[in-house]
Amino acid sequence: MWVIPISFLALWGFCHGSVKAQDQAPKHLIARSFDSGFALSNGTFNGMLAASDGKIYYVLCAENIDTGAQMYSYDPATDKIDHLGDLTEASGEKGQKSIPQGKSHVSFVESNGKLYFSTHVDWYSVQAGMEFMAPPPAGYTPYPGGHFLSYDMASGKFENLAKAPQGQGIIAMNMDTQRGRLYGLTWPSGYFLRYDLKSGELKNLGPLYRDGENGRWTLRVLCRALPIDPRDGSVYFTNADGDILRYRYDRDTIETVVGDNLRKDYFGAWNPLFGQDMGYGWRQALWYAPENTIYAIHGRSAYLFRFDPRAERVDLLRRIASEPSLRSGMYDDFHFGYLSFTLGPDGHTLYYLTEGGIVQNGKRVEAYEKPSVAPPGTPAEKVEDLHLITYDIPAAKYIDHGAVFFSNGGRPGLVNSIAVGKDGSTYCITDIPGESRRHIDLVRIPPVQ
Repeated sequence: MWVIPISFLALWGFCHGSVKAQDQAPKHLIARSFDSGFALSNGTFNGMLAASDGKIYYVLCAENIDTGAQMYSYDPATDKIDHLGDLTEASGEKGQKSIPQGKSHVSFVESNGKLYFSTHVDWYSVQAGMEFMAPPPAGYTPYPGGHFLSYDMASGKFENLAKAPQGQGIIAMNMDTQRGRLYGLTWPSGYFLRYDLKSGELKNLGPLYRDGENGRWTLRVLCRALPIDPRDGSVYFTNADGDILRYRYDRDTIETVVGDNLRKDYFGAWNPLFGQDMGYGWRQALWYAPENTIYAIHGRSAYLFRFDPRAERVDLLRRIASEPSLRSGMYDDFHFGYLSFTLGPDGHTLYYLTEGGIVQNGKRVEAYEKPSVAPPGTPAEKVEDLHLITYDIPAAKYIDHGAVFFSNGGRPGLVNSIAVGKDGSTYCITDIPGESRRHIDLVRIPPVQ
């Protein structure tokens, strides 16, 4: 008589049972696309917020020498989009024939009825796969530098607060709303800036990244997320080498956290020198008040982890990549990892838009398609397999809610932005395929359970 171990039976049932994971019907989410009326829109990184008035505020970038990025709001209650302004004009540079404020690369921060954010350049020269500041064409002057701005949600007025030094863009920003301080990291050199709302003082405490993203053989990728500990005003950020850096509000200095770092085997093996990815730094990070900790995600591996500032300890939690990436054992498709990571309106559920990747015969492939209605010569668009992930922090519950499609069968692409509305709808800025022009605009994904 054969005795089969229960563990073997369980394994056999999992692999060969009547319901197998790979046999289940794939989960799909049908997204709705919008047209804000901006034909020059380019890819947006961050640049969104679900504000307290119920509206979704967002920026559409513009890689155009004569046009700056445009700011909009969408009101779910009225299903109406309003154009709020041009960021070059808001920065006081309308008509001066300089490289415009083509981007806002940061998420808005709301405080006392105003939205605070910063501007960035979108005029590049690509060399060996890396972006460098392009020189101005004839008749134009160089980029004047990114600005800290505010927008009054009631009056609709912008205020130009300060400008970054030495023609630098501002690629990362956060605000200490309790102490009235704005913080930023500049591109390409990696200066750390602080701006005091009350005194109007702008101070440069950088550079902190060697040659930043301005070098070739000494390039260090800049951090894109600056979470703030509201208890003491400390600002945290990382570098590609895996150091956790801390701005000390009480000392007005920057130091390296000594208790722990992000050089973890589970993140993979990276050479931070060449800047083709985020190295060991976090890609996106946010403050989680119930625990007084920072939740962050490592770029390529999509590993979720928690950092306790007081204990100076990093705890790895789990990969929150899409199910296709988890099954394949491969990294997320985008080399820098996805910025589309935020807390939902319940205050304890993380939302993450990330890539499933296209896998054939066990290998990641680069698949491209061209919209069927596009005229001849239109460049092909990358096919992506965007998934919506949620992670309930107290329950430690991960869910891949499935791939995102449009009603015409097209897929969103180039997503590095996210906002979650009061009803649980997820918004992002994405490529919208299937039209005669390249359309990058607002998209809504319906609420998930």
